[in-house]
Amino acid sequence: MSTILVTGGTGTIGTVLTRMLIDSGHRVIILSRNAPPLPAKAFGESGPGLHRLRWDPEAGTIDPEAIRQADYIVHLAGAGVADKRWSAKRKKVIEESRTKSCDLLVKSLRDIPNKVQAVISSSAIGWYGPDPSIPNPRPFEESDPPADDFLGETCRRWEAAIAPVTTLGKRLVIIRTGIVLSKVGGALAEFKRPVRFGVAAFLGSGRQTVSWIHVEDLCRLFMQAIDNQEWNGVFNGVAPRPVTNRILTLELAKRLKGRYFVPIYVPAFLLRLIFGEMSIEVLKSVTVSAKKTRQSGFQFIYPAIENALAQLLA
Repeated sequence: MSTILVTGGTGTIGTVLTRMLIDSGHRVIILSRNAPPLPAKAFGESGPGLHRLRWDPEAGTIDPEAIRQADYIVHLAGAGVADKRWSAKRKKVIEESRTKSCDLLVKSLRDIPNKVQAVISSSAIGWYGPDPSIPNPRPFEESDPPADDFLGETCRRWEAAIAPVTTLGKRLVIIRTGIVLSKVGGALAEFKRPVRFGVAAFLGSGRQTVSWIHVEDLCRLFMQAIDNQEWNGVFNGVAPRPVTNRILTLELAKRLKGRYFVPIYVPAFLLRLIFGEMSIEVLKSVTVSAKKTRQSGFQFIYPAIENALAQLLA
């Protein structure tokens, strides 16, 4: 039994991961800005369970007990990229919520005596630029350089901020997460919204590739990164069979509405009016490879969009 410290533990991914870790017999500590103080004896030998401790990356503070107790850290924290339009202020929040939290973890691991063996940090496939052609005959791999746009630069700084943990003797695994499909919240809820009204809405041309992953496969990927001591460096957290926006939308519409839906194309110019600069990502085609992840021994439960949606919509 290990103690896993999880940042971002109340989000879409963190909630599922926390449940899976506890079900596997681990203790989990979730860091929160408003958690009550908890004495060290609360952990004891009581077996698996959930505990909350306080931190504030903006203020640079963390309950030292979180670092002392942890055997592993899973770092998921960061402001939602698609939650709001990308004003200059919002873009700063997106970037700093990631880099400042990484800085705080690195500083804490340096200053507080601990037994942390590994840090598993989230990143995103926003690291990669758009496909040079559609379809892309050469999917992006972990060794490819970051894009020179906002998300590419944000991911570069994000990964650079957590990288110093390796100088402290900690194993570091970075998971570049694709579009996460989950029963609660996230991208699938947005895809479902027009379908509820009988409309299958293809975004732009609908030809752009969506590199997605089922939330349970993603959480299993984080757990394997904890358990497998040979895992180091960057892995793409995407399913092995990406799909186009059109195919994803049609598959979703068929499962929710049978034959009773109307397919429409939402023009790119309208998406730019609605989303502003963020429309770049909505319309972006990015084909990301799962080759390294699979060659490292990971087996997907939901490799195809059909079986993923069947489970998520059940």
